[in-house]
Amino acid sequence: MIRTAILGASGYVGGELLRCLAAHPAIRATKVFGDSRAGQAVGAVHPHLAPVCEALAIERFEETGLDELDLVFAALPHGHSQRIASAILARGIPFVDLGADFRLDDAETYERWYGHAHEAPALLDRFVYGIPEINRVAIRGSKAVAAAGCYATAAILALKPLIDAGLVDPHSLVVDAASGVSGAGRELKESSAFNTAAGSLSAYGLLAHRHTAEMEMALGGTLLFTPHLAPMTRGILATCYGTAPAPCDPLQALHAAYDAEPFVHVTPEPPATKWVSGSNGARVTACYDERTARVLALCAIDNLGKGAAGQMIQCANLMLGLDESAGLSPIGVYP
Repeated sequence: MIRTAILGASGYVGGELLRCLAAHPAIRATKVFGDSRAGQAVGAVHPHLAPVCEALAIERFEETGLDELDLVFAALPHGHSQRIASAILARGIPFVDLGADFRLDDAETYERWYGHAHEAPALLDRFVYGIPEINRVAIRGSKAVAAAGCYATAAILALKPLIDAGLVDPHSLVVDAASGVSGAGRELKESSAFNTAAGSLSAYGLLAHRHTAEMEMALGGTLLFTPHLAPMTRGILATCYGTAPAPCDPLQALHAAYDAEPFVHVTPEPPATKWVSGSNGARVTACYDERTARVLALCAIDNLGKGAAGQMIQCANLMLGLDESAGLSPIGVYP
């Protein structure tokens, strides 16, 4: 059994990690940390997990809690992982971090997009960017992975094969994406409360959403990104546009990139978030518009699945030499 700890276990991503790991054949959560709910049973914090987490209680994090672990997952607010990463890496424990702390290539880019100096810049080159479909070999050989952001995952999966094939100008990209309210986290906020979000679609983070930086890093281009809050609990639909240098068949490029992938399914129909809800699956499509000489590409994922906990487990499976799909499913819960 691979003994793992979850930092940030009281949040939505922490709960999704616990749910997926309950069905994992090799990895077990043996330590769960979360300062805001320390001392509470996991079943009290996440009632749906009570039948499979009876013996677990959430603890306040101390470095001694890292002893006798084989893997660490962190689903903490941005900025927190910088303070604890060195202690984890010094012990040689494989580490999958969901925060943005180590996703970007350099400290200057991080400071520009996140508004404060990086506290552990010397560790940036220790981390591999965590989207297995574009970085599998590097993830497999790494001890530290920075899992991609949810919006970034959807946009990169939709666009990268098209850019790599020369079908889209990487400096002409526009991404509009809508996320369910669980992407805002578990903490009560007026902007994501039922009375605010239900029956409404709103844009936010105009011109400055932080996931733009990792999209540009992974895609090697320039991108205008506008996120939207949709009145649903979970899911992301990214609608992406780019100028095509010549007429092309972008759907064929997606097939070439993903037909052998366990979690990315190419479809001729526009995908819906419900198709992948509760799963680690991604649905992608693309088409060429002759009238405007642009390519339209779409990707649907579950923001808590492929956009967070599922992708973290997929990365961990690779790092530990396990079956990449262990504990995960590409099949959504429908209706």
